[in-house]
Amino acid sequence: MKPDFLAGRSSPIGATLEGTGVNFSLLSRSASRVELLFFDRVDDARPSRCLDLDPQTHRTYHYWHVFVPGVKAGQLYGYRVYGKFDPTKGQRFDSEKVLLDPYGRGVAVPPAYSRAAAAQPGDNAATAMKSVVADPAAYDWEGDKPLRHHSSQTIIYEAHVRGFTRHPSSGVDGTKRGTYAGMIEKIPYLQELGITAVELLPVFQFDPQSAPPGHINYWGYNPVSFFAPHQAYSSRQDPLGPLDEFRDLVKALHRAGIEVILDVVFNHTAEDKAGGPTLCFRGIENDAYYILEPDRAVYANFSGTGNTVNANHPIVRRLILDSLRYWVGEMHVDGFRFDLASILARDAAGHVLPNPPVLWDIESDPLLAGTKLIAEAWDAAGLYQVGSFVGDSWKEWNGMFRDDARDFFRGQDGALRRFADRMIGSPEIYGHKEREPEQSVNFVTAHDGFTLNDLVSYNQKHNEANGEDNRDGSDDNRSWNCGVEGPAANPAEEKLRNRQVKNFLTVTMLSLGVPMISMGDEVRRTQGGNNNAYCQDNETSWFDWALLEKHPDVLRFFKILAARRLLRDTKRERQRMSLNRIIREANGSWHGVRLHQPDWSDPSRSVAFSVELHQEKLLLHVILNAYSEALEFELPPVVNGGESPWLRWIDTALPAPEDIVSWRDGAPVPGFTYRAVARSVVALIAPVR
Repeated sequence: MKPDFLAGRSSPIGATLEGTGVNFSLLSRSASRVELLFFDRVDDARPSRCLDLDPQTHRTYHYWHVFVPGVKAGQLYGYRVYGKFDPTKGQRFDSEKVLLDPYGRGVAVPPAYSRAAAAQPGDNAATAMKSVVADPAAYDWEGDKPLRHHSSQTIIYEAHVRGFTRHPSSGVDGTKRGTYAGMIEKIPYLQELGITAVELLPVFQFDPQSAPPGHINYWGYNPVSFFAPHQAYSSRQDPLGPLDEFRDLVKALHRAGIEVILDVVFNHTAEDKAGGPTLCFRGIENDAYYILEPDRAVYANFSGTGNTVNANHPIVRRLILDSLRYWVGEMHVDGFRFDLASILARDAAGHVLPNPPVLWDIESDPLLAGTKLIAEAWDAAGLYQVGSFVGDSWKEWNGMFRDDARDFFRGQDGALRRFADRMIGSPEIYGHKEREPEQSVNFVTAHDGFTLNDLVSYNQKHNEANGEDNRDGSDDNRSWNCGVEGPAANPAEEKLRNRQVKNFLTVTMLSLGVPMISMGDEVRRTQGGNNNAYCQDNETSWFDWALLEKHPDVLRFFKILAARRLLRDTKRERQRMSLNRIIREANGSWHGVRLHQPDWSDPSRSVAFSVELHQEKLLLHVILNAYSEALEFELPPVVNGGESPWLRWIDTALPAPEDIVSWRDGAPVPGFTYRAVARSVVALIAPVR
């Protein structure tokens, strides 16, 4: 009987709609046999059709391929891949497991999905995730294109798709809470906030069960696919729903002038260490996709999560590049933040490469030119590359800005000189590259660690709810609780915390570089002291929208800061003027309580600086006082008929609405000194003639 399927082609990889059917291509060098399985329903225990690929007809080099007429978008499928199970040689084939297509554009998850079944002996078809045939070209983008905001005009808001609207207080309809569609409803809030880009925590399909017993993987840093949007974030139940709903979100954000940056995880997968589940890569070509120890049965663990992707292997390099090109070309995203990006600099033995091929591939790819590339320039094995990450276009999460800002405002000795450098773009870190100031992404908080409210409310982490006896999460928080651990009943302590929050927001938004804030910091969102809420899919992590009414002064404060930042002149930055040159031409100067006499000694906790805003013909004078008492600072003289020309723009010690006013609407400052209250930030402006 003549088969009802054809030989197909090795290219393109994945499932590709072509005229009357679909071409399937899967790369596996060491497989002895491959079966393509079709399913009618996601929880079917048996495939509705099984195609046994003849290596004589359906294999070219290491590619197994077949063309199947009549298959359409929405078809569920998977693979069984046969070969040796010999961990000592790095091979872990398991033909009982239904495997995802590494290039699958969609993933369907059965209600009874079982991570345990994928790790134990036996057929797991009924509980396995399935890939979905998709036609990316079928979507109507209505003329949408990536926005390409210049980095000098970028304010990043790190957000979690589910957590942003999952709380009942969001006002979003119950079927849309915690989804891409739910986030669309809150875009007006993001516009009012003044941010220009959302950096979404992982939206690649991940394994929700990769968490301690009784918990769920909430953050999403355990991917199973590098192409498919996470199914649970869609309000639609059809297999292609996540694909279209994610693109609806991108299109809606673009219409609002907001870019979409994805937090991408190419350094490890959800398949974990030896004994973990076989979901995709492990069962297809284990020793190609993962870095293995000299004992080939053991996975290298530079990620701290059990395994490490072998990113510089030719197969994996292509996969990563194809994924990025897909998300830019077909999904219209504007940029990527690479989780533990330094892992991508390691070779198959785990050694650090001076010129990692995959990173240069990304840097030089023409489709990705103009795309924002942000590196978390470290890994979990001690490699720290902040200031030395490869390439000419990569931005970096500046973890030193975070640490030094925290140290300064908690009154740590020796922090002043380091923090002053961070405020002006960290030339001590980045000056050697002669790069633009936007190489540094400046942040005080991120998803990983305390929220801004908790940074000023807790001295210790409180992660007991995670089920790991409070052992998880960082112990290096550099926080200060302002006098009492947890919620404060004393109005004085609460007032101080509010001031500290505004201090952190001010320095983040005034510093040279790209500012980033975390979801809810603008209204003092709390996680109750949990600094590692990766498994807390509950009110611990969700955005409580009632906080908008509880902390309207902080929200207003941030909105004015953001509006001012976007109004500033960025002509020199747009010309790619280097950080060093900008600093040289800024006509800036450092001061202490006396003009031109900064105290850089280790015990010092205050400094002031002046900088000329050339295009606006204004002088900006900023005072930073982290002492526990007020200080009187001399102000620079500016010619103005003998009267003080200074106007107060910001004083974090004052009550709203005097704490910050619209640009140039400040109250006159009498005389030529200013009293900066303990633990406060002041910003004054004066015209320059």
